[in-house]
Amino acid sequence: MVDFGVDFGVDFGAIAHQYKTALLDNVIPFWERHSLDWQQGGYFTCLDRRGQVYDTDKFIWLQNRQVWTFSMLYNCLEPRQGWLDIAAHGAHFLAEHGRDADGNWYFSLNRAGKPLVQPYNIFSDCFAAMAFSQYARASGQDWAEAMAQQAYQTVLNRQGNPKGQYNKVYPGTRPMQSLALPMILANLTLEMAWLLPPEQVDQVLTTTVETVMKTFLDPDRGLIFEHVAADGSLIDSFEGRLLNPGHGIEALWFVMDIAQRYGDQAMIQQAVEVVLRTLDVAWDQDYGGLYYFMDVKGHPPQQLEWDQKLWWVHLEALVALVMGYRLTGQTACWTWYQQVHAYAWEQFADPEYGEWFGYLNRRGEVLMPLKGGKWKGCFHVPRALYRCWQDFEALARQSSSVTISTRAH
Repeated sequence: MVDFGVDFGVDFGAIAHQYKTALLDNVIPFWERHSLDWQQGGYFTCLDRRGQVYDTDKFIWLQNRQVWTFSMLYNCLEPRQGWLDIAAHGAHFLAEHGRDADGNWYFSLNRAGKPLVQPYNIFSDCFAAMAFSQYARASGQDWAEAMAQQAYQTVLNRQGNPKGQYNKVYPGTRPMQSLALPMILANLTLEMAWLLPPEQVDQVLTTTVETVMKTFLDPDRGLIFEHVAADGSLIDSFEGRLLNPGHGIEALWFVMDIAQRYGDQAMIQQAVEVVLRTLDVAWDQDYGGLYYFMDVKGHPPQQLEWDQKLWWVHLEALVALVMGYRLTGQTACWTWYQQVHAYAWEQFADPEYGEWFGYLNRRGEVLMPLKGGKWKGCFHVPRALYRCWQDFEALARQSSSVTISTRAH
């Protein structure tokens, strides 16, 4: 029988409260206070430790992610008008400025919304689809639903050649597949299931899960690779040897989320085992924390920032471990959760000015005292806090049920 913490004496309700208060009393207020551009629309994401704006460029990924966050809170937690207003503030700015004439989403804009970087990156479209899907649910606006559908179709149309005319790789010499697209398409499709035909949802989810777990998972090593050859084989090159532990773990909790939908316990168990294997390999035994990049053969990685400790990597690990423990009751998930939790909350959370730091050096010291920038915005921290909160509340209910059942016998 799964004990869900009863034998450990764990108060899951108290842990749920920690995540809830961090989300609602700390992180979300930080972005509400500091990020809105009331003069020209959209959000500021380049915020220093105290929340002061240090650059006014607007990055499409982060603009859409913040629309998603506040729409999700409105839809899933409480229909607060203030949350809907903040989501609308970004959605209208993006609807006016975010796309080119063909409907492709730019990578970045200046403060006023003039394009700075061309729509070379398909993930701008992915996050637009996510954002406008959630915003359409929250607002009931048909135009937002149409924008979500159009962005999703663009992703499907471009998945065979994500960068299109902006691809700088010479064709044919070393064709590769990348994990990033199938993993985000899996999560995106689950997000948009309410808008899509059920048969399309089933087809895309089945294909993407199979791709992640059969094409990118090396069964011998038990690890997810970031790139593989066109035929799924491994490539002995910088890109082919690359492990991105955060991406792998994030992809695996997406897989668990989808497996829940279909009641596939075997897939959940397999995903959990790979998460645990990834943590065994990626944990820094000298200084703690998870490496950003690794070379599977132990060679020097191409990325000079390989040994940095990043906020989102540890947050994705927390989500995966709590979810894995809730779904399987596996003790190793709980053991690893405690270790990652202790590191993440001690090193990344800022008790003085709120929110979380994003970038630490290998020793766990703050490398850049920013709360937002070109890549870090209002997304990974609130999403992880929300999901962990919800899973710990579910665990508290399960633990209570087990305790009552045990007493009854």
